[in-house]
Amino acid sequence: MTARMANRVAPDSAPADRAGRSFRAGAAGRLMPGLFLCLILTVMAQALQAGEEHLTGHPYVEALVLAILLGTALRTAWVPGARFKAGIAFSAKQVLEVAVVLLGASVSLGAIVASGPALLAGIVGAVALTILVSCAICRALGLPVRMALLIACGNAICGNSAIAAVAPVIGADSRDVAAAIAFTAVLGVLMVLGLPLFVPLAGFGEHQYGVLAGLTVYAVPQVLAATVPVGALATQVGTLVKLVRVLMLGPVVVVLSLIAPRLPADGARAGAPGRLGFFKLVPWFILGFLALATLRALGFIPEDWLQPLSRIAGFLTIVSMAALGLGVDVRILAQVGGRVTLGVTASLLVLLAIAVLLIRGLGVG
Repeated sequence: MTARMANRVAPDSAPADRAGRSFRAGAAGRLMPGLFLCLILTVMAQALQAGEEHLTGHPYVEALVLAILLGTALRTAWVPGARFKAGIAFSAKQVLEVAVVLLGASVSLGAIVASGPALLAGIVGAVALTILVSCAICRALGLPVRMALLIACGNAICGNSAIAAVAPVIGADSRDVAAAIAFTAVLGVLMVLGLPLFVPLAGFGEHQYGVLAGLTVYAVPQVLAATVPVGALATQVGTLVKLVRVLMLGPVVVVLSLIAPRLPADGARAGAPGRLGFFKLVPWFILGFLALATLRALGFIPEDWLQPLSRIAGFLTIVSMAALGLGVDVRILAQVGGRVTLGVTASLLVLLAIAVLLIRGLGVG
């Protein structure tokens, strides 16, 4: 009886197994063209950054910025066909989410707590105030609410990475994401080049300048580029303050996920989404980010793992930026460029003013 039953089951299960393998292979096949295209752009961006470092000693234009510029340039000259779309979309969303999770391992909660409650509270307050004021300015300029949130979060937290992480939570259009990243990237480079000139004007010492750089420069590598010419103390303080800002990404995204269903519709968007489940309100990658940060603080992540994890996260972020660039229509950027540029610039000036007031108010020496 058992043998006969097995004989009857086997012919039925084999086609199901083959169908499952065929489905997985088909899904992978659909992703490969677009994913491979993003990988090519990523390698090109990294090669250009390496050339910068060889010539100047610092990557003034990071690979993730170069990736989106390369993607945009390619998209301007050639529109990827339908067979590339699935892989490009996967790179822009799922690949980025994994990168955000891995970034959690680079956050040192212990070092943040040891820096003192006054500075920590000041950084948190500066980020929150910058987001609120920047949103108000962008809305006053007539920008859509989601674009205003992208610009505000990008300036207040960590530039391109914050924009890319916030975008799927608030349902931002890919064109808005690319526009915000493009203009934020330009100002990010200008900040790296121009911020050291602010030291003699403001009369700041190394410690004060480190706090200023950590509060205003977008990416950790850019903080290093902006502080190394000033001194080692500025670099150490700037990196620490910057890590606190990066840590704010989790709480900010959680708050935005709660208010996202109540945001007004922009343009062609339909009404607000209905009631969402927990993992829609609190994206899985933010939970993963906080989990890795906690594991590192508890000592469960070996120190020799941190650099490889950071490199993997950085590589995946560049891949996702290349994908975003491939979705950019330059004509649309030209249409919104003036208001977006003004909004990003005004938001950055607000952040600079808040940073200077914080340094003076706390008596940072």
